[in-house]
Amino acid sequence: MNSSDSPLLGFSQRLPPANQQAEQALLGALLANNKAYERVAEFLAPEHFLDPIHGRIFQSIARRIEAGQLADAITLKAEFEHAGILDEVGGTAYLAQLLTAMVGIINAGDYGRAIYDTWLRRQLIDIGEITVNNAFGADAELDGPKQIEFAEQSLFNLATARGSDGGFITFERALTDAIQGADRAFKRVGHVSGLSTGLRDLDKKMGGFHPSDLLILAGRPGMGKTALATKIAFGAAKALRAEARERGADVVPRGAVAIFSLEMSSEQLATRLLAEESRISSDRIRRGDIAQRDFDKFVEVSRDISLLPIEIDDTPALTLSAMRTRCRRLKRTKGLALIVVDYLQLMRPSVGTRPENRVLEISQITQGLKAIAKELAVPVLALSQLSRAVESREDKRPQLSDLRESGTIEQDADAVMFIYRDEYYLAQRTPKQMGFDSEDKFQASLEKWQRDMEEVHNKAELILAKQRHGPTGMVPLFFEGEFTRFADLDPHHFGQRDN
Repeated sequence: MNSSDSPLLGFSQRLPPANQQAEQALLGALLANNKAYERVAEFLAPEHFLDPIHGRIFQSIARRIEAGQLADAITLKAEFEHAGILDEVGGTAYLAQLLTAMVGIINAGDYGRAIYDTWLRRQLIDIGEITVNNAFGADAELDGPKQIEFAEQSLFNLATARGSDGGFITFERALTDAIQGADRAFKRVGHVSGLSTGLRDLDKKMGGFHPSDLLILAGRPGMGKTALATKIAFGAAKALRAEARERGADVVPRGAVAIFSLEMSSEQLATRLLAEESRISSDRIRRGDIAQRDFDKFVEVSRDISLLPIEIDDTPALTLSAMRTRCRRLKRTKGLALIVVDYLQLMRPSVGTRPENRVLEISQITQGLKAIAKELAVPVLALSQLSRAVESREDKRPQLSDLRESGTIEQDADAVMFIYRDEYYLAQRTPKQMGFDSEDKFQASLEKWQRDMEEVHNKAELILAKQRHGPTGMVPLFFEGEFTRFADLDPHHFGQRDN
């Protein structure tokens, strides 16, 4: 195919989308009646006009109106004359011509939307040309996947730049939504208004996970962050499936649970879920150290949980823009109810952004996750590491100040939770005989340590350090290290001691 047959050549020779008549008619309407500006002020900007002269005239009109001044052909003529640019904007004759182009101020909103639409399409053309040029180029910094992310980010930025979205909601509508939410909570088992976490006491404390919330789950290595996050994801998926079955046997759940596992592979994550549900040690599963009856149970459980609405993405070092695109696609195709990110320090900011330091980078990621939660109206549960400052304290229970590279993590999050297990630290402080000057003292210390270990065995604390919409406090949990399994802490786990 020779160059004259290239579709790119014909593409580049086309005229960009424009609507000169709408631009002239809108400016004429604004000059005739400044009240028409209210119909376009929320979404239209000078750069949306194809003709730069029209953009300059619109900017002057907007500035005068917003300053409480009259903007008509006479005042604009004086302003342009004073600035020495009257000839550049077409002179007095062109301002008069704009008045004749007016069809009626009632159509000002339609003219503005037509202008905005042509600008939007011109931006799409620009993004397309840049994408094509990048694909033909040989830029070492932008390989294929990065070019896709760059194009997706550009399209997302264009979509979210729309000033015509949003606006006020009447108080009556807000009250109606609040009453409907309360009604849903009243009718549901356990009175949970949000998405159930599968943990009874956590649901009581938070009312489930709510749309648009960013929730941070943090802890030191070895505390079981991933295990707890998968338990919550598993519980949410079960709740979604149960909710769908209540409406009918063939009803599809209203959304899926998306797990972004940046540290573990999808197979490792699935093994954890199987171990928890089948109560067969994940270590034994990996080594194949299981009996035939265990394997049969393993297969039976896998058939059952395979129907849960869970989607796993184990892409390492995933960028924020790629995550956003995949979540939007999942919501469009299968629905989306919860996003779990394990963990945020392994994420990268969007393509094209180069933060000055790590703290700023993490801040951009948490702000981006909060934006995803709001845009898609789903809760986002993000895991986070804690700083080593915890280890230097006598009481190793985490605090908000321990959030690693915190930046705006605490500020952006609607809730911050810490997982803590006293058993983990106590196990490291086994008394050593060489540290005592007598056998009696050693035995006394050993017995006390054993009693302390019995007291905290299989117990965990979920510390709710921040909750924007509810109380803080501690939620006791049961933890089985063999199955890396969390559950509600009930009296039957420890006899009558916990009554």
